[in-house]
Amino acid sequence: MLQLTRFEHRREGLIPARRFALRMGRAMLLWLVLTLAGLGIGMAGYAASEGMSALDAFVNAAMILSGMGPVSELKTASGKLFAGFYAIFSGLFVVIATGFVLAPLLHRVLHSFHIEEGKNADD
Repeated sequence: MLQLTRFEHRREGLIPARRFALRMGRAMLLWLVLTLAGLGIGMAGYAASEGMSALDAFVNAAMILSGMGPVSELKTASGKLFAGFYAIFSGLFVVIATGFVLAPLLHRVLHSFHIEEGKNADD
């Protein structure tokens, strides 16, 4: 089962580097899946609201999702509405997806500060 929220307790030691690499790999895979889903939403929206080709919709969706802004000038009211809502969605989306990647890394760093050598589990 894919465990995304299970981290070791503060009384447990650091997990081995190999297991941590697998945890980071899962987090990056989740980030990639979420990013592709967000890109798909943008491409479908631009194609439906502006009648863009798949390539033009991809470029516009990728630019908005990355925070750069649209490439093509939008001509329809529905396209402009979609672009506005997609930009808001993308801003929040990038922060949330990045959190999935940073969480294991930050947990490992902070967890390493809590490990005390020579203490029993009862302390």
